[in-house]
Amino acid sequence: MSSLGPLRQVVGHPMRAYYVPIMGGLVLAVSAFMPWIVVGSEEYGGVPDLAGFWVLGLAVMALVLAGLSIATRKNSRHPLLLVGLFAFGVLFLSERLMERAAAQQGWAAEQARAIVTGSEARAVSEPVMAPGAYIGLGASTMIALFGLTVVVKRAPQIHALPEDDDV
Repeated sequence: MSSLGPLRQVVGHPMRAYYVPIMGGLVLAVSAFMPWIVVGSEEYGGVPDLAGFWVLGLAVMALVLAGLSIATRKNSRHPLLLVGLFAFGVLFLSERLMERAAAQQGWAAEQARAIVTGSEARAVSEPVMAPGAYIGLGASTMIALFGLTVVVKRAPQIHALPEDDDV
């Protein structure tokens, strides 16, 4: 038995397109454990937060839907479209909200430190989007675009049937 046997089975599988949302789900699950916002040395986002658990659950749902599609050979692109869009929305909105909350928290901590020490407040560093948010947004976009392929249909092939003129 050759070592390329399992690879040939994967490449030749009729539902091989569903490996795209499986990879997207795995990457989305990894991004759920990464920070999404960085302010100085503080990191926000990821699994300890509620949004991180939502993204992790959506990643597992994408993996289950794609795995079931491969196993049963049934199409599940509509639910994958919804999962991808919902994951993108959760990531994007939570990143926006976390950015504002992190900036306000940093400002409040610096003001409190200035009051206690009796000195001027220093400038607070701006929140920056961390690689976890970029990776998660990319993976959720990949899942949503795969689900969107259900809308794109191939044009029917029109073949002219030869007429029998001898009749």
